[in-house]
Amino acid sequence: MKSKLFSIVLSSMILVSCNDIKQEKSNVKIIETYFKHFNRHEWQQMAALYADSVQMRDPSFGSKIVVQSRAEIETKYAQLAQIIPDVQDSIVNIYPSQQHYIVEFISTGTAPDGKKFELPICTIFSVVKGKITRDYTYYDETGN
Repeated sequence: MKSKLFSIVLSSMILVSCNDIKQEKSNVKIIETYFKHFNRHEWQQMAALYADSVQMRDPSFGSKIVVQSRAEIETKYAQLAQIIPDVQDSIVNIYPSQQHYIVEFISTGTAPDGKKFELPICTIFSVVKGKITRDYTYYDETGN
């Protein structure tokens, strides 16, 4: 009896684990697609990866969490590209943790004053049902 129960429990754990791994891979692909669209400046396609309403945290918004729509996200990044037309992001690493994905990356481009920059950034994405629901971005906004 104990052996049969153990086999059932073990089988259930393996199935759950396989589903978790499959979901994690799917969510990592969403994050990688996000950066592909970012680097191509495909703002509408990038914004489509977000849920209808998204919690955002970014030094450009101040210290508070703001809620943004896809249209607002698209506008935000289109404005960024007007200021820094050659902005690009290079992923250093993606650290998955359940439905949260910590992405370490380097943003590069040419600032409005003509100086090239490299800015290390860390973003914590939450992905639920195939859509980004939270985007918490952290970087040193002073450039130090």
